[in-house]
Amino acid sequence: MNYTIQASQRTPALIIYLIDISASMNMLMDGKRRIDVVYEALSLAIRQMVYRSTKGNRLTPRYRIAILAYSDDVYDLLNGIKGIDEIAAVGSLPDLTPKRFSDSAKAFQQAEKILQAELPRMQDCPAPLVCHMTDGVTTGEDPEPIARRIMSMSVPDGNVLVENIFISDHMLDQPIAQPRRWRGILPDTLLHDEHAVKLRNMSSPLPESYRDMLVEADYLLAPGALMMLPGSCAELVSIGFQMSAATPVRA
Repeated sequence: MNYTIQASQRTPALIIYLIDISASMNMLMDGKRRIDVVYEALSLAIRQMVYRSTKGNRLTPRYRIAILAYSDDVYDLLNGIKGIDEIAAVGSLPDLTPKRFSDSAKAFQQAEKILQAELPRMQDCPAPLVCHMTDGVTTGEDPEPIARRIMSMSVPDGNVLVENIFISDHMLDQPIAQPRRWRGILPDTLLHDEHAVKLRNMSSPLPESYRDMLVEADYLLAPGALMMLPGSCAELVSIGFQMSAATPVRA
C-alpha cells in the first residue's frame, strides 16, 4: 500500500473535511478569530487543488470534496460531495459560523457513512482522506473507535487516511519558531495534552508520496511523521490543510 495512484479526471481524489465550529473557535489567533484562520487556510488549499487540476485553461475534476462542519450537530456545507470544478464555479466556500458544543464523534460517523457509500466506486482512485480540524476536547461520544474503523477501510492504493489539525498552544515542549523547517509530530514526540495524545492515535502516518509533495512546497516533514499538525499559528493551520491536498498528481 504505497499511496501512488495519481488524482486525475478518471481517478479523482476524495477529501472529507470535518471542521469544529464550537464556540471556542471565536477565540483569537494571530489577531484573527480561529474560525477565520481556518476558513482562509481551507480556501487556500481549495485554490491549490484548482491550480493542480488546471491544464491550459481547462479545469479537470481531479478532486471531490465534502465539508462537514460540526457543533452539537453536523452541517453538510456543500450538500454532498462536489467536484473541484463545481466548487471553483461557485467562487467561495460557505461561511463557517461558530455555534456551541463539539461532538466530533457525530462528524466521524457521517464521514464513515460517506466512505461506505463511495469506496465501492473508488477502487482505481487514490485512497480517500478525512481531514479533521478541532480546537478542543469533544463533548460527545469517544470519536477514536470510529476514526479507527475509518482508518481500517481501504482501496488498492492504501487505507483511508485520517489527518488531525489541533488548534492548541499547549501541546509541545516549545513553540514552533520556523514552521517550514519543522520536522513534524512523530509517534514518540512528547505531547503535553491528553486530547492531543488521543488525536495522535487517530492520525495516519504521512505517506511518502504526500511528503514529497510537501517537500516540493518547501516543508521539511521527516519520514515517519504523522498526519497531525499543532495549529498554534496561522501558518501551521495552513500547512495542515495543504497536507490534506497533497495527493500525488500528474504534472
